[in-house]
Amino acid sequence: MRIFDPHIHMTSRTTDDYEAMYSAGVRALVEPAFWLGQPRTNVGSFTDYFDALIGWERFRAAQFGIRHHCTIALNPKEANDPRCTDVLDVLPRYLAKDGVVAVGEIGYDSMTPEEDDAFARQLELAVRHGLPALVHTPHRDKAAGTARTLDLVRESGLAPERVAVDHLNETTVRAVADSGCWMGFSIYPGTKMDEDRMVAILREYGTERVLVNSAADWGRSDPLKTHKTGLAMLAAGFDQSDVDRVLWDNPVEFYGQSGRLMLDDTPAGDTFAGNSVLRGERP
Repeated sequence: MRIFDPHIHMTSRTTDDYEAMYSAGVRALVEPAFWLGQPRTNVGSFTDYFDALIGWERFRAAQFGIRHHCTIALNPKEANDPRCTDVLDVLPRYLAKDGVVAVGEIGYDSMTPEEDDAFARQLELAVRHGLPALVHTPHRDKAAGTARTLDLVRESGLAPERVAVDHLNETTVRAVADSGCWMGFSIYPGTKMDEDRMVAILREYGTERVLVNSAADWGRSDPLKTHKTGLAMLAAGFDQSDVDRVLWDNPVEFYGQSGRLMLDDTPAGDTFAGNSVLRGERP
């Protein structure tokens, strides 16, 4: 099983996770910029983080045979903090970098006017830079947040096929399916979406424009949920081509719109034991 995880926060994971992911078939991933668990206090903390995403984390993944890409943005939660919003003026220089394959995560957390402004400005950046957009739907009032998200996407002029609306569930998938945007699902232990529910959604909606990810953030999560979803699909009667479509072809199609995927000459993953990362050396 070959897997491209389209949304996973590897900054919060260990090198053991990279090793386990490679063994499970993960060969490529996208790491979206996100909230780090505590408030940032200045724009410099964002630029340090962005530099790590496009440099150190890509190198770390390569040691384990995995191609690392990222998305760059001011995330919705921090769009409400005036100490953070100046980063919007810095984003263009990062959106031009190799390996940056979308603007994201953007969208809503509490659906405030400040979030409206940051969301609209970053959709405009996606248009200007010719990049797709990865959109976060809120944890609360999800249906209302998804509807508001789709309204803003329509107003932005960004083509729906260049937008992935993530963290969907049974109450929000229909609206996104009808919009023409890509449908993203985060598979978690105990919350969001599980493998069996995901299989039921695939039976109803098919495998086109579907992105399945493990997200794997600071909380209780599992970076192997993509692999487990593939196994659940096979057990439910989907064939291997269906699994390949959902877990590899779809992420390649969506993020390939950036023109920046690095999937040729994938780094070898059988030489990581005792490598320079584990010895603490810098690239």
